[in-house]
Amino acid sequence: MDEEQARRIGERLCSVRRQRGMSLRNLAGMAGVSVGYLSMVENGHRLLDRSSHIIAFAEALQIAPSELTGRPFAPVGPHASAAHEAIPALRLTLMGIAMTAPPDRRPPRVPVAVLGERVEQANRLYHAAEYGTLAAGLPALLADLHAAVEAADGAARRALLKLLADAYHPACTLLLKNLGYADLAFIAVTRASEAIAELDDPVYSALSGFFHTHVLMSAGNPTRALAQATAAANTLEAHLTSPDAHALLGELHLISATSLPQNRQRPWKARAAEVRGHLAEAANLADRTGETRAWHLNFGPTNVGIHQVSLNTDLGLHGEAVTAGGGVHPEALEHAPGRQAAFHADLGRSLSHLCGREAEAVAALLTAEQIAPQRIHANAPVRNTIEFLTDRQLPAHAARDLRGLAHRIGLSL
Repeated sequence: MDEEQARRIGERLCSVRRQRGMSLRNLAGMAGVSVGYLSMVENGHRLLDRSSHIIAFAEALQIAPSELTGRPFAPVGPHASAAHEAIPALRLTLMGIAMTAPPDRRPPRVPVAVLGERVEQANRLYHAAEYGTLAAGLPALLADLHAAVEAADGAARRALLKLLADAYHPACTLLLKNLGYADLAFIAVTRASEAIAELDDPVYSALSGFFHTHVLMSAGNPTRALAQATAAANTLEAHLTSPDAHALLGELHLISATSLPQNRQRPWKARAAEVRGHLAEAANLADRTGETRAWHLNFGPTNVGIHQVSLNTDLGLHGEAVTAGGGVHPEALEHAPGRQAAFHADLGRSLSHLCGREAEAVAALLTAEQIAPQRIHANAPVRNTIEFLTDRQLPAHAARDLRGLAHRIGLSL
């Protein structure tokens, strides 16, 4: 055994454990090792050389493994990779089924209500940012729904068509968008529009426009995205016959506002003014609807507040974003950890640009990761913020936390 190496690793482990305020017993329990083993490692009597133990200690202490070993350590992200591993099967499903060419599959012998429960569960998984579990289950769900639609007619067929649209939005479309598969997200939203076309329902058509807007933004075309959202809102305004329709109009104002900061061809002042206009419209609608879960979304005062933080961040108004964040209580969306995590991530992005508040930025990013790790690990702006913060002067504890987060997100700093 390399006694000097064992001593150094043991000292590092002991130092971080004490800084975290953890007892030997607590850390040993979290890492799945005995107290005796941990004590021997800390005293330099046992070399920490098993990767599984290194990762377990690092995760329990929320640091990068290199903080313990003193050398580079390949990042491991089983939860983040699970979603990507499921994509090939989902890709084949999306390519192989359409309304005009239903799958070679017998319809499931279950009531429509059971299929509805599966669709609800898929959307719950999306909002919980459980991307791996969701991606693995979507191929069977979509194939079963298409087969059920093909075998039905009349009112039953219409009910199944709506369930099919609900499965594609947002469970499939936004999942693929957030994971970076804009092309597959476009296929998903196109499949949904095929089902919606048969419904011949203007509100559902506006819903399709809303999700098309998301895909166009992820593909880097904010001009077309805004045009799509505007057309959908114009369609919907003539059919505001229910609270759900008002909630959808609010979502269209929010997605319109979100597309504007990306459009660099327009003057900044004009973009900022239009963003505020859409936010004001959304806030008025949210006051009318209250908190809703219409269309498997989260429209309401809380989500409008979350957008105020993200949009000010995207416009570079970091002080205003942080101020707006003080009035938002994202925990109100208890069923949507993904939205809660987005709030803390955007707050961290703005805090990182405010002198002397970098440590708060790191803390906000860590909170976002704790709430919805799969969503945060796939978030490009978060990655950019981590890289930005590495060049700033940070307190020792914040620098250590940042290195740990960078490792878990797959960045080599």
